[in-house]
Amino acid sequence: MVNIGLVSKIVGQLLCLESFLMSWCVIMSYCYGEDDSIAFLISMILTFCGGMVFLYGGRNATSNMSRRDSYLVVTATWIIFSVFGMLPYMIGGYISNLTDAYFETMSGFTTTGASILDDVEILPHGILFWRSLSQWIGGLGIVFFTIAILPSMAGGSVRVFAAEATGPIRTKMHPKLSTNAKWIWSIYLGLTVACVLSYWAAGVNWFDSVNYAMTTTATGGFSTHNDSASFFVTPAVEYVSALFQFLSGINFTLLYLTLFKFRFRDMLKNSEFKVYLGIVIVATVWIMYLLMTRVGYGFEHALRSSLFQVISFMTTTGMFSDNAAAWPHITWVIIGLLMFLGASAGSTSGGFKCVRGLMAFEVMRNEFRRILHPNAVLPVKVSGQPVPQSKITTLMAFLAIYVSICMLCSTIMVTSGIDMPNAIGISLGLISNVGPSLEQAIGEPMSWNDLSMEIKWICSFLMLVGRLEIISVLVLFTRSYWKDN
Repeated sequence: MVNIGLVSKIVGQLLCLESFLMSWCVIMSYCYGEDDSIAFLISMILTFCGGMVFLYGGRNATSNMSRRDSYLVVTATWIIFSVFGMLPYMIGGYISNLTDAYFETMSGFTTTGASILDDVEILPHGILFWRSLSQWIGGLGIVFFTIAILPSMAGGSVRVFAAEATGPIRTKMHPKLSTNAKWIWSIYLGLTVACVLSYWAAGVNWFDSVNYAMTTTATGGFSTHNDSASFFVTPAVEYVSALFQFLSGINFTLLYLTLFKFRFRDMLKNSEFKVYLGIVIVATVWIMYLLMTRVGYGFEHALRSSLFQVISFMTTTGMFSDNAAAWPHITWVIIGLLMFLGASAGSTSGGFKCVRGLMAFEVMRNEFRRILHPNAVLPVKVSGQPVPQSKITTLMAFLAIYVSICMLCSTIMVTSGIDMPNAIGISLGLISNVGPSLEQAIGEPMSWNDLSMEIKWICSFLMLVGRLEIISVLVLFTRSYWKDN
């Protein structure tokens, strides 16, 4: 039986944390002397009161968390966090429609980056900071962030981490999950600080540096300017952004072992990292060649534009520094494949993940070998380690569900009047947590505001299941989940 009291208790603790995070935005509003401080104060009080209500509901709950409880905790947290996270938009009048406000907030926490705000430059600094902060918190996971700072939350349950973490294979650096979380978050925080300083050194002001650094390392893509990274004319900013997006697409456990333990051989031996790096290089050179031969770009311009867009879409950041819609059509196919594949498991990026692509390739290669050698023992290996058969079964199920959801949602969007290229682009982009402005994507030019209310709710669902890797959410809709035994 699901322990509803424990779920309520944990959600209450997390809402109190969200209320505290809103106080940072109050300080930001006060520093700039803008009128959004009242909206944040009211939102902060309402969120804290909501947290206390949930805590009261779980006051007598036991601390024993089952696997079922962990899936419900994670899914409920992301949904309820987004409900309260949209309050500053609505109370301040910056987004008056509930559907739009929830879409914007879910896009933030899931680091998707799709925005119904066509002109973000008119927003006050506090709201802009809240958009960036929501992506930064959601980068490694809301619950995982809380485990790092509140180890007592759910006893630091490994089951919660498993329900929210990305990728089929998870490596622990320390037997204690709270310590593991602190180390990973130290890497995340260190990357963010280094990114802030790098942006500032490249000529970006402090406010933009902080905001862009949070959304860059979270691979989220929200911007404080309508033109995203192309607002900054200097190539140095694009190279800084591309570098930190690339680093944020690497498995954070691998980054920790490399940077803190000086185990550089681990990175060079890691199969997923080699696939990730290889694809970035090949795709960049390919698109660079197309831009030079078909569009007339110079060498440096072609290198910079292709490198930025390849890394941005593969890490599912969704920032843009060029008009990719004007590029040759073959580049759309390349970008679409990168968007589907994603970067490394255990990073802040979305998508299918390189390790799953590598495992699927190994499975297919083994099947061809098995045809010729029926009795051969052909294990699937990643970084020299055999992958259990249960992981391979899960991989095939994940791929089937991933494709099925994309096809179903694309069909619904087409029947609602959206053209086929954009329907496919929206479904694939949102479930992969990529959300650049649709004017920069394939298909007819349009805005997220052009979508109907019903489609926006479907989009919010796609963002959620994409961030929580589908099965963690869909398992709640199965009969077996709610059975007592």
